[in-house]
Amino acid sequence: MWLFDKDLWVEIFHTLGKNMFRTFLTMLGVIFAMIILILLLGSANGMSNGFNKVFAGTASNSLFVWGQSTSEPYKGFERGRRIRYKIEDAEILKRQIPEIEVLAPRIELGSHRATVTVYREGRTSGSSVYGDYPEIDNITKKKLVEGRFLNKTDIEDSKKICVIGEETYKLLFDKGENAIGEDIRINGVFFSVVGIYKPNNNINIDGENAVFIPFTTFQKAFNTGDRMGWMAISVEPNTKVPVVENKIKEILKNKYDIHPDDQRAIGSFDMSEIFNNITSFTDVLKGFSFFVGIFTLLAGVIAISNILLITVKERTKEIGVRRALGATPRTVKRQIVVEAIVLTAFAGLIGFAISVGILAFLNSMWGSGEDFPFVNPMVSIPQFLISFLLMVSLSVLIGLIPANKAVKVRPIEALREE
Repeated sequence: MWLFDKDLWVEIFHTLGKNMFRTFLTMLGVIFAMIILILLLGSANGMSNGFNKVFAGTASNSLFVWGQSTSEPYKGFERGRRIRYKIEDAEILKRQIPEIEVLAPRIELGSHRATVTVYREGRTSGSSVYGDYPEIDNITKKKLVEGRFLNKTDIEDSKKICVIGEETYKLLFDKGENAIGEDIRINGVFFSVVGIYKPNNNINIDGENAVFIPFTTFQKAFNTGDRMGWMAISVEPNTKVPVVENKIKEILKNKYDIHPDDQRAIGSFDMSEIFNNITSFTDVLKGFSFFVGIFTLLAGVIAISNILLITVKERTKEIGVRRALGATPRTVKRQIVVEAIVLTAFAGLIGFAISVGILAFLNSMWGSGEDFPFVNPMVSIPQFLISFLLMVSLSVLIGLIPANKAVKVRPIEALREE
């Protein structure tokens, strides 16, 4: 096979090695082009990974639904009627909408985002107090520092236990003091601490100064009856959240006699919209990076073609001799194209190695940071293979220009060349 012809490779490396400085300058354009391409793609990947880290622990296919006031009169009810959900609503929705994967009823002591004074041995903390089911941890994951989160037994037995945030711990306990098993007092009711959590540094829905109590315990301790504040919901994979959201609103509007066109009575927040917007942004960023990088690479490959055109001019006599000795146009063209591929591939690999080193350095500087969304800024194997194959393909196409010029050299005229 001609690709393994030793003489071919000897001629190629001899030709490229005759003027090392010019060969290096020729490769420089492709080296920088590959560095730019890999840095752009790696940085886009790093930002995408960073956003995934920032939002880790929060279900991307989730939504929150709560009651508000009606804005339209309907069936004898005046506008401005407050919609208050009941715990039975959660069972109705789960039964009628199979696309719901997790539904966690929630309730908060006081008004929304209000703080309640929590006491312990003369110390106080203004905390948010929530009644929850263990399922809430599947939607907004709590990063536990000590102890555990709520479980099924806590719900069934209505245990007077709680999970507190790090900020609550700092306000109620001395540094290093063991909080597990200790009691805190909320509205005259004592609860035993079973866990301490810290925020995930992502979308912080509940805050770090919060207290979580089993929902059933909350009902009895604070006499809330069958009332439910709002619902945290995650849907099945490959199910569009807005579709489920519309079904939920339709069911609740029928149950609570809300006008079908009333857009204010039921409040909702689609978490998937944020994730989809971020995903679209990072995809556009990756596409733009690849687009810019490829055109930069094309400029570098064109530089190689221009230099090869010069070398073909310089080697006119050599090409004429080879043609006179029986070298076919195909053989001459093949050598020029292979020279272009060798230059481009070698320069591309050098550029790739340099860019990976730069990305590794950037990752060591900012990859573990909590504030800057930049994690593991490396290119994937498919991205590298596509970039490399595209670069080689460009070198073949561009290499055909000097190759075609070389085969047009007539042996007699080449031998007369001085």
